[in-house]
Amino acid sequence: MWSREFALGTERSHFLSTASDNYHKPKGATSCKSRAMSFPDRQTVLDFLKQNPDATSKQDIARGLKVKGRERQTLRNILKELEADGTLTKTGKRAWARADAPPPTSVIVFEKTDTNGDLIARAIGKEGAYGPELVFDGYSGKVRGPAPGIGDRGLARIKQSEDGWSARLMKLFETREDERPVTGVYLRTARGGRVKPASRKIKHELHVREADVNGAVDGDLVVAMPMPQRGYGPVRARITEIIGRREDPRASSLLAIAAHDIPTDFPAEVLEQAQSHTPEKVQRADLRDTPLITIDPADARDHDDAVYAERLEDGFRVIVAIADVAAYVTPDSALDVEALKRGNSTYFPDRVVPMLPFELSADACSLKEGQDRPCMAVEMRFDRSGTKRSHRFLRATMRSAGALSYEEAQQAIDGNPTDRAQTLLESVLKPLWEAYAALSKSRDQRGPLELDLPERKVEISEDGSVAGIRTKARFDAHKLIEELMIQANVCAAEELEKLGSPLLYRVHDSPSDAKIAALSEFLKTLDIDWPLGERTQTKRFNRLLMDFEDTEHSEAISEIVLRSQSQAIYSPDNIGHFGLNLSRYAHFTSPIRRYSDLIVHRALIRSLDMGPEGLTDKQAAQLDETAQHLVQTERRSMAAEREATDRYLALFLADRVGAEFSGRISGVTPSGLFIKLDETGADGFCPASRISHEYWRYSEAAQALIGDQSGKRYELGQTVDVRLSEVTPLEGGLLLEILSDPKPRRPGEKLQPRTRGKRYDGRKGSGKTGRSKRKPGGRGKKQR
Repeated sequence: MWSREFALGTERSHFLSTASDNYHKPKGATSCKSRAMSFPDRQTVLDFLKQNPDATSKQDIARGLKVKGRERQTLRNILKELEADGTLTKTGKRAWARADAPPPTSVIVFEKTDTNGDLIARAIGKEGAYGPELVFDGYSGKVRGPAPGIGDRGLARIKQSEDGWSARLMKLFETREDERPVTGVYLRTARGGRVKPASRKIKHELHVREADVNGAVDGDLVVAMPMPQRGYGPVRARITEIIGRREDPRASSLLAIAAHDIPTDFPAEVLEQAQSHTPEKVQRADLRDTPLITIDPADARDHDDAVYAERLEDGFRVIVAIADVAAYVTPDSALDVEALKRGNSTYFPDRVVPMLPFELSADACSLKEGQDRPCMAVEMRFDRSGTKRSHRFLRATMRSAGALSYEEAQQAIDGNPTDRAQTLLESVLKPLWEAYAALSKSRDQRGPLELDLPERKVEISEDGSVAGIRTKARFDAHKLIEELMIQANVCAAEELEKLGSPLLYRVHDSPSDAKIAALSEFLKTLDIDWPLGERTQTKRFNRLLMDFEDTEHSEAISEIVLRSQSQAIYSPDNIGHFGLNLSRYAHFTSPIRRYSDLIVHRALIRSLDMGPEGLTDKQAAQLDETAQHLVQTERRSMAAEREATDRYLALFLADRVGAEFSGRISGVTPSGLFIKLDETGADGFCPASRISHEYWRYSEAAQALIGDQSGKRYELGQTVDVRLSEVTPLEGGLLLEILSDPKPRRPGEKLQPRTRGKRYDGRKGSGKTGRSKRKPGGRGKKQR
């Protein structure tokens, strides 16, 4: 017996040895002649995976090591042991990889940014992320795609070098909401802890094992990465970052910054450039003797625009000078790459996350009073009706003659100037206001959309707590600067179009047919006729707003007109700006805080041969991708700013639970009413189930909740009194109880009682209630 087995074994060894001459042998594969009876062993498997990182499946490993028969069970046991002790990690149903070295082609997840601002990823397997940190190194080869963010996943080529590990994306996957990182507060439990999300959209808490706590302690504000789920049960997560403490009064902004992956720290190379860079010497016009002034909010830290007006016999000469950021941020420099990544500055009640380091944004580029600064200027000439006759662009040097706040400039015009404003009143301020009066005539003729949207400012005390909430005053000084900036932006678009240069337009499409139809249906419920066949124009909207300005429906109509508008975006293709009623428009006036404006500056420099810092061929070819990226960063900032403000408002109202407030209904959904409080502008929610015992039916056309028995209604724009029932500062949520009675049923309106669903017994046409009947002993098709 023994002899027969030995003979068969020898014959098999001889066959495999001979066959291997014609078989491609992977690195680390062992011949059958040399291996012991205990083959395969742990070290053999590890050596093979090290030399053949692409061979990740059990089938690949078995084929590479020529494992057959009973040895397959041995290999299976070894793989399980290596997985159990953490040496290997499972990357698929029957696939493994070394935990310290992911395969050259792997699925990765972006987890955080490092101190240099680089995006950091890790390979991801069945049990979550594993292996070394991978620095994102762009897309692979000619592949192009959107910039990934924290929580995104993709297929990447992974490479190890002397500098460490890096990943180049081959494809960016669509990321599901339940795969994105979650910000929240970490709460300690007996076995690890849990993360209570800061977002109201996430209804479940995340459970964190002790091994995944990553140094967090009870009350820390953290970023947690959900781990792959198997079936049902608690959602597990791993803490990837600690961002602060729950009791920190500035936590509201910290949570929003982390939740939206807004870069805060500048890489060392960027800071070094910002501190040492000096603009190149180019030919500049001298505007230092022209009394240009800046007019900004009282707490502004950067001043990127200055204005001047001069009376002429037939009109006005107006100069708008803008900080020459292109002189400091040159194409493809570290500063430029970082500015593009951020896209724009983000403004929170307690801080600014700038697009450029403060050395530039608040110093070198800022048009400070009495200091020489490089600028890009446009000189415009208008007649007395406000019609533009000509314009020309200059690359110049200027010296601000004064830095005034909006309030200070307005008080001077109103007859109560400060000492500083008094010196500028006759020579600068009065000519500016006269020029604005002429431009207002032209503006009225143009007819931009007139929506009065009050803004509220959260005032923060020195310790970071909320000192108060106030409505921002809007003066003619605001409107003057706004109109001059619009005129300068139009000139930039016109100039580049005339020169045939590529540029980024700021475009705003007209409302879609679907939104106009919804507007028409809503207006019908107010007995207002809005014919669908007529052309949609801003003047038509303005007429509607004016006709009902002082009526009970004023707020509702303003809200629904606002909702009918599309969002403005950046695009290399021009479709005009519907809201401003302009055929061409670009952003030129704020390059310190918007990258789109820097693109326009560079395009002007190149087209007008103003220096070497113009738009490059590479940047011109990528304008479509740049536009998409800038739209994303702009919306990211808007969402983060809104979230932080909601949390600060909730903190401000936290000790007023039980108090009563007046407000108006700002949104209606099937689940309840959103109500904006008059005093603070905070938004709260009143669930439909808490209004009364009556069932409230949602009418989309009327934007109202209507009682199914009484026909009474709560509708969009209605003023109501409410009681504050609950505040959740972490989520920025306010729960309200409505105190006001609903509006009475409208005459002639038919009630639509709530319909109760019938049970379906599985037979076609069935509408009977109760269980379906079955013949004794009968079986369904599946049972057969």
